[in-house]
Amino acid sequence: MAPNVVSRRIGVVGYGCLGQSLVSNLLTQGPELGLELVFVWNRDPGRMAGHVPPALQLPDLAALEERHPDLVVEVAHPKIIQDWGPQILRHANLLVGSPSALADRSTEQQLLEAARRWEHAVFVARGALWGCEDIMRLDAGGGLQSLRVTMATHPDAFRLEGPLAAVQTAGPRTVLYEGPVRGLCPFAPRNSNTMAAAALAAPSLGFDGVTGVLVADLSLADRHVVDVELRGPPGPTGRRFAVHTRRENPAEPGAVTGSATIAAFWRSLRGCSQLPSRPGIHLC
Repeated sequence: MAPNVVSRRIGVVGYGCLGQSLVSNLLTQGPELGLELVFVWNRDPGRMAGHVPPALQLPDLAALEERHPDLVVEVAHPKIIQDWGPQILRHANLLVGSPSALADRSTEQQLLEAARRWEHAVFVARGALWGCEDIMRLDAGGGLQSLRVTMATHPDAFRLEGPLAAVQTAGPRTVLYEGPVRGLCPFAPRNSNTMAAAALAAPSLGFDGVTGVLVADLSLADRHVVDVELRGPPGPTGRRFAVHTRRENPAEPGAVTGSATIAAFWRSLRGCSQLPSRPGIHLC
């Protein structure tokens, strides 16, 4: 183990593409980094068979306390955060991989109350959000007036619900949604996490003030494209500060998570595992 690294016990909730990558990294690199994998839970336990050592498989999420985790990493679905988040915080810090869950005001409030009560932290992985720290600094200094995040990819990569699931694509590029991020998250819970992270990075705008745009583009079968556009208030001359970034993330056809995002999440896990338990919600 590297010097000056605090040993941490890690639990992983979810064993999809992202969860599999994290578990593999924890098993192979974790010991050197002071990260000990103590459990993996998945809604379908059969998916772990032959891949996760039986001793590490957690049959019942309600029994996570028995594994004494320091940090529980959620990479499953926003519903896990809504249903289990407060209970997890009773026993450990929580790294949220589905920040779209926080678009629900009640969920966000329950997490904050549980974090304060049990003195644990809620960490949120930045995922595919480029320039997260810059957005946070600009917002904290009162220099952010508008923030717009556009996520475009092939329709096969979307996991849409409710009215969005019924929207028909028209032509090679179709705007499925454009409006407040809060209105998008319930119907695209697995495709709006970058926008949710942006809303958390810019609390002066929040889920109601940050604009999310979801685009189905038939030409993007092998990548996800995220555009972040922000503007500041007009200065004395009437001119504004503005930034536009474009992130092209390679992805397998139909995949919800791009390859660069998987790598970024591992860095978030490593980073927040060494941070103190500060009650509240913190991007990492």
